[in-house]
Amino acid sequence: MEIKYDKEADAVYIHFSNTPYAYGKDLDEERRIDYDTNGNVRGIELLCISKGVDLRDLPEANEIAELLKGGLGICLRKC
Repeated sequence: MEIKYDKEADAVYIHFSNTPYAYGKDLDEERRIDYDTNGNVRGIELLCISKGVDLRDLPEANEIAELLKGGLGICLRKC
């Protein structure tokens, strides 16, 4: 799992794999999951992260929480 932070865009992209992109699914206006051709998660885009991040319904949410809190100091939203 690799994380890329874009401060200017106020966004994070979490790479799960480098498999080819097939399609994406928006969970809401701030969260999107990208899938590969086999239907596996290849990445997650999180927008407006300065407001906090909602981890509900995200795969590997616990690991993502540790990455965000530890590496970037991002606040997690309680929903």
